[in-house]
Amino acid sequence: MERKISKELIKWRENIYRKPLILQGARQVGKTYALLEFGRKYYDNISYINFEVSEEFKDVFENDISPEKLIPRLSRLTNETITKERTLIIFDEVQLCERALTSLKYFCEFAPEYHIIASGSLLGIAVNRAKFSFPVGKVDRLTLYPMDFEEFLWALEEKTLVEEIRKCFDTNMPMDKVYHNILLDYYRKYLVVGGMPEAVTKYADTKDYILVRLAQQGILSGYMDDMSKYNTNNEIKKTRLVYNNITVQLSKKNTKFQYKIVKTGGRASELENAIEWLELTGIIDRCYRTEQIKKPLENYRDIDSFKIYMSDVGLLCAKKEIKAEDIIFMVPALNDFKGGMTENYVSNQLLVNGYGSYYWASDATAEIDFIINRDDDIIPIEVKSADNMQAKSLKTFMDRYKPKYAIKISEKNFGFEDNKKTIPLYSAFCI
Repeated sequence: MERKISKELIKWRENIYRKPLILQGARQVGKTYALLEFGRKYYDNISYINFEVSEEFKDVFENDISPEKLIPRLSRLTNETITKERTLIIFDEVQLCERALTSLKYFCEFAPEYHIIASGSLLGIAVNRAKFSFPVGKVDRLTLYPMDFEEFLWALEEKTLVEEIRKCFDTNMPMDKVYHNILLDYYRKYLVVGGMPEAVTKYADTKDYILVRLAQQGILSGYMDDMSKYNTNNEIKKTRLVYNNITVQLSKKNTKFQYKIVKTGGRASELENAIEWLELTGIIDRCYRTEQIKKPLENYRDIDSFKIYMSDVGLLCAKKEIKAEDIIFMVPALNDFKGGMTENYVSNQLLVNGYGSYYWASDATAEIDFIINRDDDIIPIEVKSADNMQAKSLKTFMDRYKPKYAIKISEKNFGFEDNKKTIPLYSAFCI
């Protein structure tokens, strides 16, 4: 399947100041597949080392990890001739071999002509361990996320619809009504399927939501296993408590994360490490309240006020065990969860495009779902799960801060009026 990360990998390959690359991302977002496809297309051969598969690979890094010693060993072990500039070396699940991670420093300093990429699902956890020697300043870094809605449409061979979406987004002209309804239907299907490549493949091949849900349940089970295998004993229970509580938090009218909902008397001091573990693995993303509407937004985030979204909206719906048909037809039983689910979807699309997650809340009741820095302007984004466009909070924000314009996301068609850019939910990836 076509992934946007491919363009970033090509840029890395062509960069004359290229360093060894670290590709991060949660489990099963498609890192290995993307790297192997990239290697097959742009290199003569691939030297692939997976530290999860064989202890023998780890032994290679026990002693001297200088490139001149490593290259012959890796060549023999993978049965691939490693040639400068023409062979792609892949260290997969590199978090399981800290010496391999450290070796990237020496490839950067003494052998930059070798093209080497390290990837791992739990790198965020690994590099925060005290024993790890992370090659700070000696590597380039990229993150792969689940497939966004555009990649989902690519997988369904709907590139013509993608072109129509981008054209309407750029011109603010309404989408053809027939296409608009088709795309809203695809959007709801995406809420069910999400962007995990295995789930998307199952749907593209079979259109069977039962098979999609089985794939998602397997991924969710894998996440639970990781919490036991790669966490400290006293944090396992807390991490699972937080993880299992995310759908509850997003079902509240106020989706701000509340420790007391996780457990009676829950406090930040008790649960913060668990939240950080989930964030470092890429399973969740935090959206912080910004205290002031000033650049850079990062300087004004309130570390005590945040929302938690799952990295993939399909996994969110699978975790809540919502039937596919209920989402596709948006049954009234979903009313309490619909807002949080829609916010989670938009958060996923923004994250793929590189936006930090922030929201704004006044001292009263006004709240804006997302605040982003787009084209060097601070832009508010109001999200509605249907076509209800009453936006008192947005008016309050615009009267107070006078942004260049605002974005309203709902089921309504494209348009621009009163300094507000209206876009349908299916076009959030264009932002």
